[in-house]
Amino acid sequence: MNHVFELEGADYQLWLSRYQQGYRLHLGDEVLAPLDFSQQGDCSGLLTIAGASEPVRFAIDGSTIHLHIRGRTRILRYRDPLSAHALVNENGGLLVARAPMPGVVVKTSVLPGDAISAGTALMVIESMKLESVIRSSQDGVVDRIHFNEGESFEHGAVLVTITEEGH
Repeated sequence: MNHVFELEGADYQLWLSRYQQGYRLHLGDEVLAPLDFSQQGDCSGLLTIAGASEPVRFAIDGSTIHLHIRGRTRILRYRDPLSAHALVNENGGLLVARAPMPGVVVKTSVLPGDAISAGTALMVIESMKLESVIRSSQDGVVDRIHFNEGESFEHGAVLVTITEEGH
């Protein structure tokens, strides 16, 4: 599964794959192997990439990771792969929750007119026999549900439209 991290205003997609006894790190078109992390304390460890080891310290606060490596602290923000498909339409103050993969709506958890908060479950979808919860990435009001329970949709389809509060 791809993961998205924001670092200094730029998004980076990465994922891990099995490699011999460990893992490979895929960062865009670059592949770093082998990769290993051995935790040495509650908030510290040793990161080894392609045979080079670096001590690291870290603190995790929700979706924010503070990482200290090579004398510098970096702040990474993890973006949930499902939430990363939500886009804001700056023209009309609308937020749309898009389908991260093709599938079918299993359950709708909200109705048009419902006031919601960031993290509210909007619907449950099923794709390849795996159920996933689509959540709102911000506060707002449900404007429209685009698919009913039992209906199928394609990757990227708009599932729910939300208006920002005050619009």
